[in-house]
Amino acid sequence: MYLYRKGTISIAHITGIVGVYSELIAQAALLANGWNIHESKTAEAYDILATDPVSGDHVKIQVKTVKQRDDKNGELVIYARKNNGTAYDRADADFLIGVWVDNGEIPRVFMLENRLLTEYWASEARASERWIELPIAFDRSRFAAREIAV
Repeated sequence: MYLYRKGTISIAHITGIVGVYSELIAQAALLANGWNIHESKTAEAYDILATDPVSGDHVKIQVKTVKQRDDKNGELVIYARKNNGTAYDRADADFLIGVWVDNGEIPRVFMLENRLLTEYWASEARASERWIELPIAFDRSRFAAREIAV
């Protein structure tokens, strides 16, 4: 969102922009992997309600931006706290999606089960082993195969 004032550009606060960007990237990754996304018309504790393409289950997903901690040997962390500082419980979210937004790089998307923790850590090398990495590339053949099966 850009606002023009007398030759200068004022932009929304960067954390707000990154948060919205992360949610949109998470939705794109879910769609690219066969999930259906549902829009809520009311404010909810979760960010995304989605349908699992395998089980058909509806799941609540909380989206967070992955931080890389240079002071902790470059470890990746997903801070999973509500506004009051407590962990998300199962009523709030079944899964978490962490979106790693590195300057100038294609974002990486990780999905993990909500284990009721306030922090989830992984090294960059082990992130795709500990968490499920969702590609954001769209593969039409995946959907063509599903249509043939139906």
